[in-house]
Amino acid sequence: MTLSFWSLVMDGGYIMMPLALLLLVAIYVFTERCIVINRAAKEDDTFMNRIRDYVHEGDIESAHNLCKKTGTPYSRLIDKGLSRIGRNMNDVLVAIENTGNIEVSALAKGLPWLSTTAAGAPMLGFLGTVVGMIDAFFSLANAGTAANITVLSSGIYQALVTTVAGLVVGIIALFAYNYLTARINRVMNSMESKTMEFMDLLNEPA
Repeated sequence: MTLSFWSLVMDGGYIMMPLALLLLVAIYVFTERCIVINRAAKEDDTFMNRIRDYVHEGDIESAHNLCKKTGTPYSRLIDKGLSRIGRNMNDVLVAIENTGNIEVSALAKGLPWLSTTAAGAPMLGFLGTVVGMIDAFFSLANAGTAANITVLSSGIYQALVTTVAGLVVGIIALFAYNYLTARINRVMNSMESKTMEFMDLLNEPA
């Protein structure tokens, strides 16, 4: 006999069903967030220079249009700052920071699913281990004098399969979570850089 992936899945028992569901959710969230974050991470090297030119020329409407056309988190931050031009500098900064918090929350949408999967999948695997061992020793107790290693083998096999499955799903979700978190942090750094550049622009002498 050969050991196949499908046979492992089938022999793992009912605990494999929630583990498979968690794996599918983790893959979906990772793929969807990668697409969203990749779009958010796109940068236009000429963006801030064009904003500076528009502000110096007093053409705030064109600056707003550029922000809307760019459609990235940092452009929405700058757009919010442009709408507050003329107010106290602290009010402008607070408005930008509030918008930044909303943008970061939008980027991090779905990440709690990954962190929950990373923590919960191994626990489900251990639950399957316990259930498999209980089944193994229950079978051993009922076998009486006919007890042998074969009686124990099916329960122990199920226990080990669910343990491995839980660890695999948890590890995948953990790496996916950390990767997406690192990508979001890079986007946040870009947003902070653009914010400081915009505030410096407003502080420039006329």
